Amino acid sequence: MRRADPPGRDVLWGAVGGQRRAVVFGALLGMGHQTGEALVPLLIGLAVDRGVVDGDVTGLLLWLGILAAVYVGLSLSFRHGARIGERASLTAAHHLRTALVGRVLAQEGGADDGRLPGELANTATEDARRVGAVTMALVFGVAAATGVLVSAIVLLSVSLTLGLLVLLGTPLLLWLGHLLSKPLERRSETEQERAARASGVAADLVAGLRVLKGIGAEPSAVARYRRISQDSLTATLRAARAEAWQNGVVTLLTGAFLALVALVGGRLAARGDIGLGELVSSVALALFLMGPLSTFSWVNAQLAQGRASAARIAEVLGAEPAVTAGPATDGTVTDGAATAGPVLRRVEGRLRLRGLSYGTLRGLDLDIAPGETVGVVTSDPADATALLRCLGRRTDPDAGAVELDGTDLSTLGLAEGRAAILVAEHDADLFEGTLLDNVTAAAPAGADIRTAMAASSTDEVARALPDGADTAVTARGRSLSGGQRQRVALARALAADAPVLVLHEPATAVDAVTETRIAAGIKDVRGGLTTVLVTNSPALLAVTDRVVLLDGGRVTATGDHDHLVHDRVAYRTAVLT
Repeated sequence: MRRADPPGRDVLWGAVGGQRRAVVFGALLGMGHQTGEALVPLLIGLAVDRGVVDGDVTGLLLWLGILAAVYVGLSLSFRHGARIGERASLTAAHHLRTALVGRVLAQEGGADDGRLPGELANTATEDARRVGAVTMALVFGVAAATGVLVSAIVLLSVSLTLGLLVLLGTPLLLWLGHLLSKPLERRSETEQERAARASGVAADLVAGLRVLKGIGAEPSAVARYRRISQDSLTATLRAARAEAWQNGVVTLLTGAFLALVALVGGRLAARGDIGLGELVSSVALALFLMGPLSTFSWVNAQLAQGRASAARIAEVLGAEPAVTAGPATDGTVTDGAATAGPVLRRVEGRLRLRGLSYGTLRGLDLDIAPGETVGVVTSDPADATALLRCLGRRTDPDAGAVELDGTDLSTLGLAEGRAAILVAEHDADLFEGTLLDNVTAAAPAGADIRTAMAASSTDEVARALPDGADTAVTARGRSLSGGQRQRVALARALAADAPVLVLHEPATAVDAVTETRIAAGIKDVRGGLTTVLVTNSPALLAVTDRVVLLDGGRVTATGDHDHLVHDRVAYRTAVLT
């Protein structure tokens, strides 16, 4: 269990500390409300003594007027205190969501490793909400403690025995409530993990719905989700049972405690130690204490859930970066010394892989000259994946290096390195907006994107849409066909005009004629710029200056496409089957 994890505590109390002023103001208003609530029984008792016992009508009206004024005050203080507490809760949750999104989108990556997008979304919503709710719980907790304290003082003024009973019994109830919250905390964390997993799988299935329908895999996908959802339901029910059990036991203990207070008060009244009005006040205060003590039970549950969610948030925020960020290139000064790393003034585009080992790659050596168009064919798709991750700085190699114009890529800032080497993978997503917005997303200011659209055949896509390039595109481009999405993504990559462009299977979803046209368009648009085509497509490989074959994680052959098809069986198998 990660309850004792320091980062989890830091997240929890950091969220509270960020709303310290709101929590203090809310707690002060809550204290005013609970003080008024606790004084109500005392005022009723005084009114009874003056009006009923003494027969003083004027005194009765006076105390009733004071009682009315107290009600107005406690009503206003509750309203404003609850509003401040709720705002603090929502604001803390908002700040946590912002921090989580910032960490997930951070250039160094690592936060999304091993986590589905839906899981991260659940953490950024439900977990952030639960941690934010702790601020509200503290406001109500402080207010409830004030109510108990004022009640104890009032009871002490009535009877030392009653006052001490409340002062000593309340901490005992709080301690028991804390112990009873332990199972809830454990089960709450499991509940959130299972719920996040179910959300992640659901989002994953929705994203791949077309593929699932295309291969007739809907039944197995539904069965898989049903199992995961059932696990989530089981965990939720266990957490609900733990919360119900905790609330039930705490309510039982609270009721027994209040019954004891009322019993002691009754015996004192029977012996004549306290008067009628004081007895009414004591019984009313005992009934009032139900509220604060029930609040303590709720606060314990909120803290238990908040601790569990804080540990999950801490795991994401504290995730190890996938790559080192590299030295600063903005003139940052640390300990009096400039830490700026190398800066690429002008990128020629010379790419060199020196003894590169990562994943399935084994000591890979490859030199690509500036302005050269090189095709990379892999007999194992894992080789392509590993190569793309290293070139895009999504990971650091286990050994060796990637050099750009003689500079090790790991010594450059992430933003600078990725701006110089743009890796466009074949499954790149589009975003919500217009088709034109997607194409120009990474284009330099004033760039002519018509050439990129023509080279990728995106101009044909625009002509087929009702509003042309201004046609709205839904999230992830689901309103477009697979081939249309792929062409728009390719146009976006070409329009960026990066010094080094790495394209991974950019034309797998288009017909042969369009693929041939796209191959020629890439060659024309990228003339004079370094381009790497990681593909097994003969049409694309035919327009390259040369092709290298990766087999077993190493370069086993190099040459032009036609000669390799004729001379190399492994190459022929990779590109023609």
